[in-house]
Amino acid sequence: MRRVTPGFILQAAVRGLPEPGPLRIGFTASRKVGNAVARNRAKRRLRALSDRVMPAVADMALDYVFVARTETTLRAFAVMEQDLRHALTKMPKEAKPRAPKVAQQ
Repeated sequence: MRRVTPGFILQAAVRGLPEPGPLRIGFTASRKVGNAVARNRAKRRLRALSDRVMPAVADMALDYVFVARTETTLRAFAVMEQDLRHALTKMPKEAKPRAPKVAQQ
């Protein structure tokens, strides 16, 4: 499952475990975002955003990954917060578990 916003991309996958555990969130920023300073700033902003919103709204049965975009460092934090809340409400409630990868021989 994936939701794209101007400030970030939010990906989610079903854990595949029988019972939900603690909230697991990952952050990534490619070189397209900018130099190391810009990538680190983008990831810090995404961490702050997730710390503020995710504990109250996120589904504990899913794992999340935030992907930074070039707009992540430029977009207003309050607008990104609205984007995240909207993206989380649009995530499907019943998600199919991801199929395991099979090594090709």
